[in-house]
Amino acid sequence: MKNLILIVSTIFMANAAFGHDLNNIVQPADSVKADSAEGFRFTTVDSLAITPVKNQKNAGTCWSYSGLSFLESEILRKTGKVYDFSEMFVVENTYMDRADKAVRTHGDVSFSQGGSFCDIFYCLSNYGLVPDAEMPAGAMYGDTLSNHKELSAMTDPLVKAAASATKLQFSPDGEALWKKAVRAVHEIYLGKLPEKFTYEGKEYTPLTFAASTGLSADDYVSVTSFTHHPYSTGNNIGKGFIIEIQDNWRWGESLNLELADMMRIIDNALANGFTVLWGGDVSEDGFTREGLAVWPDMDAPDAPGQDQARWLKLDRKAKGEELTKRPLPQKEVTAESRQRGYDNFETTDDHGMHIFGTAKDQNGNRYYMVKNSWGKTGKYKGIWYMTPEFCAAKTMNYVVNKNAIPKDLRKKYGIQ
Repeated sequence: MKNLILIVSTIFMANAAFGHDLNNIVQPADSVKADSAEGFRFTTVDSLAITPVKNQKNAGTCWSYSGLSFLESEILRKTGKVYDFSEMFVVENTYMDRADKAVRTHGDVSFSQGGSFCDIFYCLSNYGLVPDAEMPAGAMYGDTLSNHKELSAMTDPLVKAAASATKLQFSPDGEALWKKAVRAVHEIYLGKLPEKFTYEGKEYTPLTFAASTGLSADDYVSVTSFTHHPYSTGNNIGKGFIIEIQDNWRWGESLNLELADMMRIIDNALANGFTVLWGGDVSEDGFTREGLAVWPDMDAPDAPGQDQARWLKLDRKAKGEELTKRPLPQKEVTAESRQRGYDNFETTDDHGMHIFGTAKDQNGNRYYMVKNSWGKTGKYKGIWYMTPEFCAAKTMNYVVNKNAIPKDLRKKYGIQ
């Protein structure tokens, strides 16, 4: 998925620091004031434990930030312990794997900064995890935030050259020279992958550290809802499909659910203490930099589109501002409209975020509370408020703990 554009020494101190930061980033709804009478006033209904908002800055690595945020919340849910995992450890391993596949397919698999949630769980199982202190973002060039523009400018041509070669050269140890070159650049810009490290007085490898957290990739399932493949029921029970997007380069499968069931699982998860790892399209006018994700019905009587003469004169930015001035009736989403958005490229694979709660506006309308990875930006300091309709229309897929799925749906879709 591409971007559109503490740990401390004791558990007591970690929990105290975490609680203080959470109060800062998820404001009580009564303190979230509207700029005008037409604005939004949110009241939190349910809010699950999350770790502090981070900033991916100039790197297309939302999939790593949101994915590790999700895993950190899973540990918080189960144990109450605060972890801060290194996004760059996952990124470097994933970049190398993607480069390898790009070369093996002679460039038919693209090489870029993007990734999918499948990459998070593959890394968890095959490479492990490390604390952020072992590989912090930006450390190799004296920063605290990522900037992968120069990195990509270095590695993209190397991968392209290897992918287009008719014959590759190898070192005496049997490894392709192009791979050594790309890895060397990664180590210069991202840091060297740690083989061993000490955490809270105990020595770990990345794999033993991941195992010590209690996390297992087998506990999670990726879910979607499209009609160009059969649903994962009946004769197709338990069978998923590979969502046809470039950043799903590992060809990870998602179970294909009916739309109502896809949405029901999100609500059931949040109601029972489970967060949701969400991926989808954020290129719509209803998705703002100020923390809103809405899906207004332009045919509603009070919608701005009803004033056609004025509406048609507005540029896209102005239209977006009109759509997000105040709560408006939301557009109905059907399986057909959702599929059409995917088929005509209106719904694209843009961004990964972390759903952790629910809220309502001054009119009683429901929203999901979503943690972003663009720093503490916007009116709500890094938190977005997403209507269920926007979620239904623009979800590409999401990942959830299997135990968050209602028993009848687990049986219906063959989820073990």
